[in-house]
Amino acid sequence: MYNFFLKQVIDFSIALLALIFISPVFIVIMVGLYFANRGKPFFYQDRPGKNNRIFTIIKFKTMNDKKDKNGELLPDFDRLTKLGAFVRKSSLDEIPQLINVLKGDMSLIGPRPLLPEYLPFYNDIQKRRHDVKPGISGWAQVNGRNAISWEDKFKYDVWYVDNCSFLLDLKIFWITFVKVFKREGVNIYINETDLPFQGEK
Repeated sequence: MYNFFLKQVIDFSIALLALIFISPVFIVIMVGLYFANRGKPFFYQDRPGKNNRIFTIIKFKTMNDKKDKNGELLPDFDRLTKLGAFVRKSSLDEIPQLINVLKGDMSLIGPRPLLPEYLPFYNDIQKRRHDVKPGISGWAQVNGRNAISWEDKFKYDVWYVDNCSFLLDLKIFWITFVKVFKREGVNIYINETDLPFQGEK
């Protein structure tokens, strides 16, 4: 009952109320990043969702597109703006994903959506992380985020799929809130897509 209906209702309701409540913050960040990133406040990227369906994730863009003399993007450190660093450190870059939740692409809680090119590398167990909608936060994020290995992340993701419940989602939501408030486990230069997953060794 919870996974098939109630979870979707809760996701939509909370996402809508959250966007309305934080709309002033949303607008201020959007305008600030618009100027910091030369008219590009948002970051868009394709990600696989439930049943491997591809959708476009939306986040605040924390790095500009400055390039070197050869036309290659500069290192992250040189492209991360002061405002972008603050937005990423405080996890405010995740706010636009509430739009993905409203659209039904994502859930508030679930395995983090990774890159489509990782799909061929998953083993049969790891593939099960796509049996549910991806989330803005998840069991792996509250158990180490960037500090754990790919294998451990997937173990946490699959465990969540097998144990998903209202109480578990509430627990993850609360731990996420505490970690964001304390700014724990955030590396503003390295995230899950900077160190590519290449399958089991």
